[in-house]
Amino acid sequence: MQQDNHAAPDSVRNIVIVGGGTAGWMTAAALSKLLPPWRKVRLIESDDIGTVGVGEATIPMIRFFNSSLGIDEDEFIRQTRGTFKLGIEFVNWGQVGERYIHGFGKIGQDEGMVSFYHYWLKQHQRGLARPLEDYSINTAACHDNKFMRARHDLANSPLADIAYAFHFDAALYARFLRDFAVARGVHRTEGIVAQTIQRGADGFIEALVLDSGERVEGDLFIDCSGFRGLLIEQALQTGYDDWTHWLPCDRAVAVPCEHGSTPLLPYTRSTAHAAGWQWRIPLQHRIGNGHVFSSKFMSEDEATSILLANLDGPKLAEPRTLKFVTGKRKKFWNKNVIAVGLASGFMEPLESTSIHLIQSQIARIATFFPDRGFAQADIDEFNRQADFEFERIRDFLILHYQQTRRTDSAFWNYVRTMPIPDTLQAKLDLYRSSGRIFRESTEMFTHVSWLQVMHGQGVHAGSYHPLVDNLDDDALAQYLDNVSGTIAKCVEVMPTHAEVVSHICSER
Repeated sequence: MQQDNHAAPDSVRNIVIVGGGTAGWMTAAALSKLLPPWRKVRLIESDDIGTVGVGEATIPMIRFFNSSLGIDEDEFIRQTRGTFKLGIEFVNWGQVGERYIHGFGKIGQDEGMVSFYHYWLKQHQRGLARPLEDYSINTAACHDNKFMRARHDLANSPLADIAYAFHFDAALYARFLRDFAVARGVHRTEGIVAQTIQRGADGFIEALVLDSGERVEGDLFIDCSGFRGLLIEQALQTGYDDWTHWLPCDRAVAVPCEHGSTPLLPYTRSTAHAAGWQWRIPLQHRIGNGHVFSSKFMSEDEATSILLANLDGPKLAEPRTLKFVTGKRKKFWNKNVIAVGLASGFMEPLESTSIHLIQSQIARIATFFPDRGFAQADIDEFNRQADFEFERIRDFLILHYQQTRRTDSAFWNYVRTMPIPDTLQAKLDLYRSSGRIFRESTEMFTHVSWLQVMHGQGVHAGSYHPLVDNLDDDALAQYLDNVSGTIAKCVEVMPTHAEVVSHICSER
């Protein structure tokens, strides 16, 4: 066993994670891989306290998390009853009856220093372009229920550009990571935290007392206790930034159902209803469904009725309701407590960011891993970066609501006319003026994501990059036709999503 004889005297030696679920076990698994054995990681959870478990759809960065742990992707798919995800289809968001796909990965093939989409914008504004979705292999594959992993040996082919994430059973993923972490030395304790003991001098957490009476001491505490925020809020009273004036949905009714006769789709679906939206997440053994809605504009009974009327097959359990407040903690790291997952804040799962926010918080913990001095400059920078990430995801979610043309309910009238953050307004103004989209610093969503959602919601660019005019009309038309035609041929040779999943599951 590795010794700690090179460790500094003020090293953090005991890390205590409060809460299991996806957040707790992702954190524990990552720390078990990252830290030497002399740094002890202990996770406290209770089987009597349920987890939310709505984080079943992800974005592509989850692949890098699993890869960093050395997890075999096929085994992961088998163990979590997972499927693949190329993007999200949005139905009824701009107007009732409209739909578009926000796909992962590239759109087109850039020409010189100008992004492909500017060439498409020129043709689109002249009525000469195909739909935007024809120029991305991800979105084109979605329409045909096709899937394959990227072929990196085909460097100049769209087949090398396929980007994907997963749908999976969150409870099975947590169990999978629990086995991984425990095998690498993480100590799991079954119990409920009955008391939090703080140091009198500075208010730092000194120890936790469990319902069994056991005292658990630690240097660093990671709060994965969900909405309760047992340490970050109940003990340290950190405070919360409430964003419901921009994102008014505050409830979700969730229920699984059978597949029925629908093919195994390689994408998540979000269908807007009168006061919110419904998610559809296809797994191997069931479809996960939920209706996210605003209790100010719709009753729980009505929301449940709408959900049950829009399932693909018979329900597999009774619906359950989750209550939440969209927003974030005023500090993600306070004293010697770092909040991860729902304890840090909540962003509705419209763009499948929940698990990514866990992953990025874990990455920040690794970057800013402290000693027992807990330098305030590190804490402040950690919080600044986390604030920025949350705020820019917030803006992207608001975009979906505020840029609607629906007038059929009080809910849509409210979100369509509400004031929006200046940062979002600036992005919209720039695109409407010149068609330009810029990704600022480390914000999560790229210009490709912003383009697909803005265009899909009916936001029109006033112009395009002037350098596009360097191509004459015939060359421009041929350029776009080559891109869409090549993608169409590639999609033709791809297997179906169901065939790929079936093949993986048969190879045991």
